Amino acid sequence: MSGLFSTLGSSVKALNAHSRAIEIAGKNLANVNNAAYARQRVIYGDRGTVVTADGAQSLGLEALAVQQLRDALLDRQVMRETALKGSFEAEQDILGRAQAGLGQSIDRSASATATSSNASTGGLAAALDDFFNAFQSLAARPTDVGERQTLLQKAAILTDRFQQTDARLAQVQSDVDTSIATDVDDANRLLSTIADLNAQIGRIEVGAPGTAIDLRDQRQAKLEELSAKLPIEVRNSTDGQIQVVMKDAANADVVLVDKATVSGPVAFDGTNITGGASATTLVFSSGKIYGQLSARDGAVQELRDSLDALAQQLVTSVNAAYNPTSAPGGDFFNAAGATAGTISLRAGLTATNLTAGTGAAGDNSIALAVAAIASQSFSTSGGDAVDGTLSQFFSRSVSNLGQALASANSRVEDQTNIANLVKSQRDSVSGVSLDEEMADLVRFQRAFQASSRVFSVVDELLDTVVNRLGR
Repeated sequence: MSGLFSTLGSSVKALNAHSRAIEIAGKNLANVNNAAYARQRVIYGDRGTVVTADGAQSLGLEALAVQQLRDALLDRQVMRETALKGSFEAEQDILGRAQAGLGQSIDRSASATATSSNASTGGLAAALDDFFNAFQSLAARPTDVGERQTLLQKAAILTDRFQQTDARLAQVQSDVDTSIATDVDDANRLLSTIADLNAQIGRIEVGAPGTAIDLRDQRQAKLEELSAKLPIEVRNSTDGQIQVVMKDAANADVVLVDKATVSGPVAFDGTNITGGASATTLVFSSGKIYGQLSARDGAVQELRDSLDALAQQLVTSVNAAYNPTSAPGGDFFNAAGATAGTISLRAGLTATNLTAGTGAAGDNSIALAVAAIASQSFSTSGGDAVDGTLSQFFSRSVSNLGQALASANSRVEDQTNIANLVKSQRDSVSGVSLDEEMADLVRFQRAFQASSRVFSVVDELLDTVVNRLGR
């Protein structure tokens, strides 16, 4: 009699265990498209054995726990690769905007040392050519009022192109600052969310480590979202909570989240990113914010500096040729505007007082001297602002940006492939497989049916023993 009751109890426990396994398989199937979900498995185990008058008897099967299938090393590798991908994508985006700001396409296949312009027609390159061609035309007809007016028009277009290009590039840099400020706000929100999830996990896992698996999934998703912006590192604790850290200039840890507490908000001062309890400057080499800063202070600023050097050399050389005696008020360009953002014609310069030569009417010596600047080669070692001709210098500057953008495109493509490969490796461990879950579902169903059959047979035997043996 006791054996039947024991078997009945064991069958009930088995039914409960298989029911739990079916429930988890269904949960896995429901989350097949949830990228933040790691598949789960029921861990079966025996409740133990007791000694009875009839000998040792098992206490039956039970579902001991639900295990989350995650590889911590793969999770961290995904975070690292995500940070690199975010950095390259941000740099690619900023360089693409800088290219658009030039107002002309770029031949990125051309050599940086090419002697002809790598920029397509239009934009600043064409305006520069038109300017010197207008002086050449004036030299051919020095007394023609129409040529003078055309020259002033081309000169005005050139100065406008300089100013507009510089303004667009400055706006790109300003947009980067705005974007970084937004990303910093998002990072602080994510840090706060991670701290809250830490607190919840800590409360649930008191005495039951590893049981807050759904919250752990949510926390890992937030960590990966944060790693796309900042190259964070994770330090595990024995109570299921974590620390989120970054590095300072001395390669020491700067704690951003300490379990359920955000140590200090991340902040951006226009140059540096600070964080931690004492607002320490953070040093990093990946993440979206790093990519934006690298592009802003790297290729984009270098292009602006090159445009300033080009404008300075243009103003200096043209004024020297146009005003060989350095007579006060005799310059062509405003000598005080020697940058791309400030270059302008001399105030009061008109077609009437425009000078083509130093001699009598028809003298074209000044116009020829200015036109010759187009083919003049300069050298920084000789005190000039640029190397090569003005067109060559601009060509190299534009080509450098094109090469930087081409390199960024290549890095994004390579890093995307690497990130996808690492995620595929993790999915092989943590991802939900429809085929596998359906097979498990059928297996657990058959086990449940078998245990149900055992339960039914024992119930019939007990009915026979209790109700029919005495008849």
